[in-house]
Amino acid sequence: MTEPDLPQRLRAAAETQPEMQDWLAGLPAHVEAAAARWSLRVGPAFQPGGVASWVAPVVTPADERAVLKIGWRHWEAFHEADGLRAWRGNGTVRLLDYVRPDERTDVLLLEACEPGTSADRLPERDQDVVVAGLLRRLWIVPEPGSPFRPLAGMCAQWADEVDVARARSHVGHAGIVRDGLALFRALPTEGPAAVLLTTDLHCGNVLAARREPWLVIDPKPYVGDPTYDPLQHMLNCRERLTSDPRAFARRMAGLLDVNALRLQQWLFARCVVESAHDADLAPVARALAAV
Repeated sequence: MTEPDLPQRLRAAAETQPEMQDWLAGLPAHVEAAAARWSLRVGPAFQPGGVASWVAPVVTPADERAVLKIGWRHWEAFHEADGLRAWRGNGTVRLLDYVRPDERTDVLLLEACEPGTSADRLPERDQDVVVAGLLRRLWIVPEPGSPFRPLAGMCAQWADEVDVARARSHVGHAGIVRDGLALFRALPTEGPAAVLLTTDLHCGNVLAARREPWLVIDPKPYVGDPTYDPLQHMLNCRERLTSDPRAFARRMAGLLDVNALRLQQWLFARCVVESAHDADLAPVARALAAV
């Protein structure tokens, strides 16, 4: 694989992460091995691509279209293949096969979403409906013995990272930062029954397909409070988030049939965490501080 075939976002991410540069050096061999394993004809990588995976259209020996995804394993996304197996294509892209050639690499053969346009082209209020409808289908109880990690672990790690970098917070009020981090640690340890979560669902990861109107790709599965799961979609809708975050939370809570106050608390805590590197979310955190 030549250098121009690297997706733009993957190349940019690797420039700031030396360990990813080492992984990219082995990427051509992983593409070649996957093509040989499944007898695939591999096309050029999708552009601009993602920040932690190489993804390209392929054709199988049966002349069926599919997608080859070769991912750099990072801690937030350890169980993508397990999640897709658990969902069995009910609202998500189907996993056709999977192999882990080494500890740093996941190789997934996936159902192709065609035409593959993303739901972020829809008006935002329509996006709300699409996201809520998919999430309500995806919130299943995992089978006993499933490998999924608890949401509480992810939240604790994020909160610890912000604790270390607290001086970089843009919130500008130590008490708000303290309360937000405490809430981010506490919320996942209580509340509704734990279900399988995507944790990173936004309309850029919802693609138009023939089998269903919309299918989810690129989940980062954890088990925990379903009220957490609409947060990434909400963070992506900046105008409504900044103008009236409480009204936005009430709308999403109604669509999802979750507790509106709890969703506001989650949104406040997540905005505090994110404000360490995103100054635009600091005013949202301050506006929600009294929830």
